[in-house]
Amino acid sequence: MIRLYDYWRSSAAYRVRIALHLKGCPFETVPVNILPGADEQLGDGYRGINPQMRVPAIEVDARISGQSMAIIEWIDETVPGPSLLPEDAWQRLKARAFADIIACDIHPLNNLSPLAVLRRDFGADDTAIKRWYQDWIVRGFQALEAMATEPRYSVFLFGDAPGLAEIALVPQMANARRFETDLSAFPKLVELDSICRALDAFQRAAPESPAKPG
Repeated sequence: MIRLYDYWRSSAAYRVRIALHLKGCPFETVPVNILPGADEQLGDGYRGINPQMRVPAIEVDARISGQSMAIIEWIDETVPGPSLLPEDAWQRLKARAFADIIACDIHPLNNLSPLAVLRRDFGADDTAIKRWYQDWIVRGFQALEAMATEPRYSVFLFGDAPGLAEIALVPQMANARRFETDLSAFPKLVELDSICRALDAFQRAAPESPAKPG
């Protein structure tokens, strides 16, 4: 059994939940409240589980690891079910590149830690935080929209079923909507997000879903 240390609105944890549901893999959820003021991830108990003090982390047979993208690739390599990456090596590169624009370029700059620094050290108010958040989403989405607009022969970006690219995209689209980002310039991303969110695995993984646990 996989134990997932999770916060319901964490987009990184959301990615892992989608991957597990796409694989049809049962898992146990251990909630970790990362909201400012609760900060359970900073306590000694969770620090002993994940020294990085972030969610998600997974525990399998008393072994623990963090980092959502690494976890997702481990899930794909070890859990039976549909592959989350294409068979073709070049398409795997493209899928990883798409996902990494989100996981490496957009998300880290909009995470709780840098936003807290902006508030504490630079006096950013809610309006400035929102502008910062939207700016990095728009920069990343411009590249993703161009990639999504490239000719393809399937509903999904890199195959006939959703995979790593869609797993990364849908939580980031949720973040974009939460911060009221104008998505009118990104019709392909909006369309793909809508298609994915109609699927059972994505619905069960969604922050608002009562069916998040495995």
